Amino acid sequence: MYSGTWLTYERPVKPAQYSFIKRIVLDKAAFGCGKTQGKILENAVAEIKAVLTALKLEVTVAKRAKAEGSITIFRDDSMKKEAYRICRDGDKITLTAAGVEGVLYGAFDLARNLYLAGLTDGTDRTEVPMNPLRMMNHWDNIDGSIERGYSGLSFFMKDGKVLVDDRTRAYARMAASVGINGVVINNVNVRGDATNLINEKFRKKLQAMKAIFEGYGIKMYLSLNYAAPVEMGVLPTSDPLDKKVRKWWVEKMKEFYEAMPGFGGFLVKADSEGRPGPFTYGRTHADGANMLAEAVRPYGGLIIWRCFVYNCRQDWRDKVTDRAKAGYDNFMPIDGQFAENVILQIKNGPMDFQVREPVSPLFGGLKATNQILEVQAAQEYTGQQKHICYLVPMWKEVLDFKTGINGKGAGNDRVSDIVSGRTLNQTNCGMAAVANSGDDYNWFGHDFAAANYYGFGRLAWNTELGAEEIAKEWAMLTFGAGKAADMIVDMLLVSREVYENYTSPLGIGWMVNPNHHYGPNVNGYEFDRWGTYHRADCHGIGVDRTTNGTGYTSQYNEENFAMYENPESCPEELLLFFHYVRYDRILKSGKTLIQHIYDTHFEGYESVEKFISDWKSLKGKVPADVYARVEERLEEQLRCARDWRDLVNTYFYRMSGVPDEKGRTIY
Repeated sequence: MYSGTWLTYERPVKPAQYSFIKRIVLDKAAFGCGKTQGKILENAVAEIKAVLTALKLEVTVAKRAKAEGSITIFRDDSMKKEAYRICRDGDKITLTAAGVEGVLYGAFDLARNLYLAGLTDGTDRTEVPMNPLRMMNHWDNIDGSIERGYSGLSFFMKDGKVLVDDRTRAYARMAASVGINGVVINNVNVRGDATNLINEKFRKKLQAMKAIFEGYGIKMYLSLNYAAPVEMGVLPTSDPLDKKVRKWWVEKMKEFYEAMPGFGGFLVKADSEGRPGPFTYGRTHADGANMLAEAVRPYGGLIIWRCFVYNCRQDWRDKVTDRAKAGYDNFMPIDGQFAENVILQIKNGPMDFQVREPVSPLFGGLKATNQILEVQAAQEYTGQQKHICYLVPMWKEVLDFKTGINGKGAGNDRVSDIVSGRTLNQTNCGMAAVANSGDDYNWFGHDFAAANYYGFGRLAWNTELGAEEIAKEWAMLTFGAGKAADMIVDMLLVSREVYENYTSPLGIGWMVNPNHHYGPNVNGYEFDRWGTYHRADCHGIGVDRTTNGTGYTSQYNEENFAMYENPESCPEELLLFFHYVRYDRILKSGKTLIQHIYDTHFEGYESVEKFISDWKSLKGKVPADVYARVEERLEEQLRCARDWRDLVNTYFYRMSGVPDEKGRTIY
């Protein structure tokens, strides 16, 4: 079967303090329940009962009872839809919400705090999600494979069929437990029979899956093939301004939504990496997106349009064309031309989920278009769930980045302000993550990779939570309180820096093997059409993205432009992303650039050695199967870190001719 992740409730903290709880009080009629609402309430109560059972408490469920010794669920129509309030006054606990979704999220919060002994007397806390949309994007294929999947095969699809079983329900519960309210089940690169997911062929299974998701407050989404009318052999064109094409989509969506009422909408990757789109017909992204938006609007559907659009045929000899500029160049000229039910989904950086990138200038550029921040929980470029790399600190940096959208020194200009809707007064906005789950026993391949899924959900709910706070929650829920959880948190919090140290220095990125993107290859993309270069020579390294180079810096608002344009003010962790720098440049640490490269790569490897030593000290303190899986992954991380260290250091030693001042072995 599969592990229960952070929802196992196997090692509760101080269970005796809740011995006064005798019953759960809920009058379903007060919430005016239909079938779906009733199922959500049923799942909410089941979650509270699950943790109380772990606390060895036997409780009853009643419509009415005295408040003492009860967890009582109330309705308050003055609250927002997904919000909830939890209070404890002595031996009376109340959970209040306006709707069943708030009850569900409150139930998971209540369970989490009961388990962690966090529901102390006097607790009075109201939670309102900061992001309207909190989504997982699965890149699952109809054959059961997962593009950039590192934790087994798909549990949504297999051998050309849609799967609906106990794991579907377990997944929905897991997603809802961290506040996810939207799930895209298939790959953005929609090919072959996946195009037919909008047809009757898969309808019954999708209806069954949708019903399970709805019971956990989750809207279901599909990735859509923009060229569906052509690839299905219905029409000779997918021109968004062709009346027959528009009519076809209107009729197709009417058929689809009549069978799938309440369906969330569609994610679209168009005109990118070979995928079809409106450019084929000389039309704009707004033309294409608005055609689809018109077709789903009567049913409350959304069209989520990815901004990962660039020319992937770049000539490495061309030092002016810059892949980093492509998203801004494509979408800024059409800001404000998109329908209200279209959302642009923007990757956190301008390139492609590197361990270190600047924030995309589209955040702070676009002022009249709905936006979703896209991050990647799947560790495509950060160790592929074979290496420990806790990504919440990176996502926090992105969310806290001040875009300057309101002018220098103005407030409400962080990325978190924009994607939450606060800055631009929007409601079709939020956060999405490329999911990292699969059919592995532990869901995530690496047991520690669960922290990224958990962390994304918690951060999407409340962007003000800290990376350490989230890590502690996850570790204690998963491993219980004590030495193991504390040590695991310590490992997580430094893991991104460790990975960065033994891979690509100071924002340069990309020194990976082409195609599969695992392991070191310094020149893997250097003379390649994909436009991801480091430009190293015998004197220095880095890409000049200033106004004297590619001009990328000019896409930022004034304050950030000035910061990035000047190598003296550019943050050093991004120095090589924005500037070509000589190896003998003295950094703030007092080291030369070349010595920094040597030192960080040795330090990164040594940090993984410490990870292994720390983990060995936990033998017998974590479940044996978990210990064995993590030990195996750490050994692979050490092997790979050694390759990174030696290949990168050797490359730059031979390129620069400058020896390591500490005399360590470089080949």
